[in-house]
Amino acid sequence: MNKKKLHIYLLFLFFNFQYREAFMLLYRGFTMDEMMNQCFSNDMDYGKGRQMPIHYGSKKLNFQTISSPLGTQIPQATGAAYALKLSNSRACTICFFGEGAASEGDFHAGLNMAATLKCPVIFMCRNNGYAISTPASEQYKGDGIASRGIGYGIDTIRVDGNDIWAVYNATKAAREIAVEENKPVLIEAMTYRIGHHSTSDDSTKYRDRKEVEERAQFDNPVTRLRRYLEHKQWWTQEEEDAWRKEVRSSLMKSFNAAEKRKKPSLDHLFSEVYDELTPNLASQKQELEELLKKYPEYYSTEDYASS
Repeated sequence: MNKKKLHIYLLFLFFNFQYREAFMLLYRGFTMDEMMNQCFSNDMDYGKGRQMPIHYGSKKLNFQTISSPLGTQIPQATGAAYALKLSNSRACTICFFGEGAASEGDFHAGLNMAATLKCPVIFMCRNNGYAISTPASEQYKGDGIASRGIGYGIDTIRVDGNDIWAVYNATKAAREIAVEENKPVLIEAMTYRIGHHSTSDDSTKYRDRKEVEERAQFDNPVTRLRRYLEHKQWWTQEEEDAWRKEVRSSLMKSFNAAEKRKKPSLDHLFSEVYDELTPNLASQKQELEELLKKYPEYYSTEDYASS
């Protein structure tokens, strides 16, 4: 199997198993070491320990830092796209969200702004059937999310989200429209969430386990792509086993290295919010320094990098 086809395969695996759209960063060149540094919030973390784990961001790779509140990225993407339009950069933004986020007010504000201001943005909605534990049938009465895009006057397409080639071609066409015509496009990718929503979720409480097992076996995008590659004789079980072993070894190496590094300097608790420290921040910083000196047995700074 050639490297290009392997790259596509790895790309799609990360799309399905990593948090949100982490595959975009990996595809653009973000390393596993960089991801681990962020997860451990160590002194090499670009966010300097100020973000939750798995909230990656990269200015170099044009990836806006992930924010946890649902739907906030939608108007943010519209604003970024409007800036690209004003700068004549001939580029576009792409924003990923689920059908659950489409129930937020930010969704409607973002799409309306994009439509009226003619912003080059692609809205990629993953409709996997559940907003955490709420099934789509209880979340909205309309025909999914695609009909909303049409209502806002946005070019819209619904695709089989479990078909990598359908998603690829839809996105390629959407980018051409966004860049060449300076207008938004909405893609609704119909899929199914096989795993739990999060580590704190038990999806067997609100859906049948047998249903999940059947979808995992027959209509899983990774399974379908794997079978396609094997049918083309581009991939084998032996290559799969060897690759998984190699990836696990690489992951553990990055994991162990990131875990051993120091935490970011405590000065980062106060820096880069304002050009100069405000009186209340200066007071809080002084109070922290006094506590560290007074109770070193309780507040050790050995694990933190120096300023």
